[in-house]
Amino acid sequence: MKSLFEKVHLHQRLNLPYVVYRKPNSKTLIGVFQNNDHLYFSENFTEKGFVFAPFDGTPVIFPLDKTEVIYNSIYFEHEFESHISDETENLFEKEAFVTLVKKGVFAIRRGEFSKVVLSRKEIVNLDSFDMQLTFERMLQLYPSAFCYCWFHPKVGTWMGATPEKLIQAEGDVFNTMSLAGTQTYEGTEVVFWKEKEKEEQEFVTEFILENLKSHAFNISASNPYTSRAGNLLHLRTDVEGIINDDSNLKKVIDILHPTPAVCGLPKFTAKDFILKFEGYDREFYTGFLGELNHNFGNDDNATDIFVNLRCMKIIMNQAQLFIGCGITKDSNPEAEWEETRNKSKTMRRVL
Repeated sequence: MKSLFEKVHLHQRLNLPYVVYRKPNSKTLIGVFQNNDHLYFSENFTEKGFVFAPFDGTPVIFPLDKTEVIYNSIYFEHEFESHISDETENLFEKEAFVTLVKKGVFAIRRGEFSKVVLSRKEIVNLDSFDMQLTFERMLQLYPSAFCYCWFHPKVGTWMGATPEKLIQAEGDVFNTMSLAGTQTYEGTEVVFWKEKEKEEQEFVTEFILENLKSHAFNISASNPYTSRAGNLLHLRTDVEGIINDDSNLKKVIDILHPTPAVCGLPKFTAKDFILKFEGYDREFYTGFLGELNHNFGNDDNATDIFVNLRCMKIIMNQAQLFIGCGITKDSNPEAEWEETRNKSKTMRRVL
């Protein structure tokens, strides 16, 4: 991977935008390097390039015609042990998040919405930060995730290893997934799912199927199954279909984003609650990123976009981790706090 990272280091010195990424279970690392520092935006999803969208706002894009693409086979120069440093529980952060969850549960029981996804930001101070080493560790630890490092001088540096696809489309044929519910992986994927977790995942599936009806046909869904993402397990349902002639990719993405798995139901009511009460800016956490109308691996006219979960923003020698969990009427605030602590280990393992 040396030649690709030589290009990364050059772009860093020149303060130019780039993204390096690996698709799930792939052996190829792709680097997309923008040739200027302009901040381009995608307005209608007809552009070709690499898109990076915030939770709430206009997506940034590295346009295909403004970039150079470099490929590398993935090989590892270091062996990494899976080790997580001891984390002292921050009682102030815990109290704030538990209070937020209680507020969400109260709103659900009052009938404002049926589900809301609440999150928090966790700060990890670093003695030093080596992006290449950290990214290599991420690739090793999470082979089945979409792993990336993205930089723009006018936005910042983001890294992540996300398990959740937002949409994959080639022509009019698309597939997506419903992913919700979380357990810690304990050596087996044969696990028991509680009713709260099943309900949470069913919310997501029903939302996708119901809202795609007017924009697609031949829609089908798999039965829910357990899917592993690093040290976590989730309930997953796969959905596929064909986009109608009178619809388009933008309309389908607008339906899917933000999904109930990262926002809630009804979507706009839950989103308003998040923006009002979470108390911080999610930025690109729970947004989406990936290839828009161009497969950088084979030059096909295809889209492959992932939800930006299990991610962090790097500022100097500080990592800002973003973690959240789905809240329903039966949620236990203390248990939800513990779930966010378990999820934060995904990124802590690579630091």
